[in-house]
Amino acid sequence: MTKKLWFQVGTAILFTLLIIFMFMQVKSIFSPFMIIAQAIFMPLLLGGVLFYLSRPLQKWLESKKFPRWASIISIFIVIGLLIWGFTALVSPVLTKQVNALVNNTPEMVEEIEDFINYTISQREKIGELPKALQATLDSASGKIETIAVSAGGFIVKFIQNVFQGVFLLVLVPFFLVYMLKDHEKFVPFITQFFKGEKKIFIRKTLSDIDDTLRSYVQGQLFVSFLVGVMLFIGYTAIGLEYALLLALFGMIMNVIPFLGPYISLVPALIIALIQEPKLAIYVAIIMLVAQQIESNFITPNVMGKSLDIHPLTVITIILAAGNIAGLMGIILGVPTYAVVKAILKNIYAHREGIKDTATKSV
Repeated sequence: MTKKLWFQVGTAILFTLLIIFMFMQVKSIFSPFMIIAQAIFMPLLLGGVLFYLSRPLQKWLESKKFPRWASIISIFIVIGLLIWGFTALVSPVLTKQVNALVNNTPEMVEEIEDFINYTISQREKIGELPKALQATLDSASGKIETIAVSAGGFIVKFIQNVFQGVFLLVLVPFFLVYMLKDHEKFVPFITQFFKGEKKIFIRKTLSDIDDTLRSYVQGQLFVSFLVGVMLFIGYTAIGLEYALLLALFGMIMNVIPFLGPYISLVPALIIALIQEPKLAIYVAIIMLVAQQIESNFITPNVMGKSLDIHPLTVITIILAAGNIAGLMGIILGVPTYAVVKAILKNIYAHREGIKDTATKSV
């Protein structure tokens, strides 16, 4: 029985859960290490994302006989030019729209409150509302002021987080430099501890993990960028206020698979309803068209079937990862699942290869 796959997998899961449980019991001992790991995690993550985005450019430059150091310097020059272009062209408009939104927030909150009060005052004419909806409307009116007051504290906290983020981003270039410089040494360093079939298995598994992460990072960010462009064109065409800000928010939310577009639709609909109710219909149509183009044309051609995951699985992963690790879990849940899936597929293929070899030898 100990040689059965289900027994070995079940034992591995049980031992993993036991290790996690024991770790949680003595987590105070490891708290200094956890603080250091949390401080390094975000720069390392951003450095990895930039590495996968810039690696195609590095390969192209080195195919043109650029030395490694020259390709790295060229990549940093390109990144600097992109940041400068964003700051010079997009940032002024974005800042203007953010300031306008902040200044208009009290008026928007007042309009929403008036709409809720009007709905409540008309309940005798429109009939008895469902109890759940009635309770929601009654409580919403009282919570509007609380939300408006807490918005100021949220903005202050957001600014503090931005400054902390800028401080942490100082580490990103260092991670990126060493990833671009020494990424080809990682697999040989790991495989040097193995021989024969295990060495081949480890090399194949690491290669599949690399392909999975590359496909996800490059594909998802490129798709999100194109969705953001389509939303900006659509919102600008219908005259929606804060078009650039809403399109940028839609581009960022599109990084979250499946649920991201629906999240980005909510603020666009609210602003459209406040500006002019009929614009909400146009906003919904624009989002529907953008998502249809993205799901039927862009994603299949950009990402292919390298991350062939069922939508129900994606939703389950997002909900579970969100409950465990919050926003970061929502963002990293799907690629983590894809990596684990690639590892398990290689383990299964490796075991089947061993079985076939044993059968032939008999």
